[in-house]
Amino acid sequence: MGATWKTGNRFDLLPEGKRFWPAMHEAIDQSRRFLWIELYLMESGELAERFITALTGAAARGVEVKLMLDGVGSMGLTQSDRQRLVAGGVELRFFNPLAVSRLGGNLMRDHRKLVIADGEVAFTGGFGIVDEFIEAWYEVAVRIHGPVVTDWMRLFVQVWDSSLTRGGRPRERLAPRLRTALPESSVTREATVRGRVISGRGHRYQAIRHSLHGRIGSADKRLWLCTPYFVPTLSLRRQLARAARRGVDVRLLLAGGRHDHPGVRYAGQRFYTRLLRAGVAIYEFQPSFIHAKFSVADDWVSLGSCNFDHWSLQWNLEANQEIDDPAFADEVAALFERNFATSERIDAHAWAQRPWHQRLREWVFGTLNAWATRLK
Repeated sequence: MGATWKTGNRFDLLPEGKRFWPAMHEAIDQSRRFLWIELYLMESGELAERFITALTGAAARGVEVKLMLDGVGSMGLTQSDRQRLVAGGVELRFFNPLAVSRLGGNLMRDHRKLVIADGEVAFTGGFGIVDEFIEAWYEVAVRIHGPVVTDWMRLFVQVWDSSLTRGGRPRERLAPRLRTALPESSVTREATVRGRVISGRGHRYQAIRHSLHGRIGSADKRLWLCTPYFVPTLSLRRQLARAARRGVDVRLLLAGGRHDHPGVRYAGQRFYTRLLRAGVAIYEFQPSFIHAKFSVADDWVSLGSCNFDHWSLQWNLEANQEIDDPAFADEVAALFERNFATSERIDAHAWAQRPWHQRLREWVFGTLNAWATRLK
């Protein structure tokens, strides 16, 4: 859905919370008609307090506010905060709440991150409403204007309308109202960039993966990927190695020792040796936990929620903004360069001499990850 390239867009790269949080709050505060928001992580705390205040304030001035949270990612949101949202006029829904009757069905999560204001501007990235995103985690977002905003709206409507009441009955559907919610064209002379929204729905629909693999296969000069949870599929590992062997500058920007799930880091490190041998450069970010997910291949950029790991590709609802523009790609490449400068590059010789306890951790967590990916 939404995989059609459209021109006439403008994209603003917003690295770090100090840039994208104020921009999103401004869009929320200036909204006049509606706010549609879809998030995986939301936990009670300082950031949630600000967010709830902004949303209920918008609802109080007559803005329609719809908030879709994942049933697992929102477990840290207290009942009192949920009640404040509803009492303040926010329509709150949860994607796939945990249920004993569904067992394996509980594994599918809504991992998308999306804020839409009045159908005129949208934001996506890897952000969530948890206090770690204020200072402790490094994150990147993009602000979107233009025709592709309508594709983000359609994606939101699809998930919103799939949610059920507690009794299992469909609620009032949003799709019939989508046409009237669409804004007038916001194309300007300056907004000429091509972009498309590309989504994934677990193993049943992997357009994001196919798009990335296609770009890896056609890259000529550079292929740089940033992901916090690097547990790549066999096909992705082979693609990266082949690209490096044919002379493409392949670099991975990964999370370092400051990680929210260290076991995932160890599981991914077992692939370092073969990638290094193929000529892939691997950097581990040092200042903080890097939670951002963005890639650049020549003049193409992908930025959004997808981690390109087994879990994201097999179970999650994901969505990325793809951008085809040399100037924007160079801006993202410059951001990569700044992050590479504050990262530790993994030396192939030193990695080959790593101690036995590091190898043991890789084996243990790699085995656990392999078992988990066999779940269907």
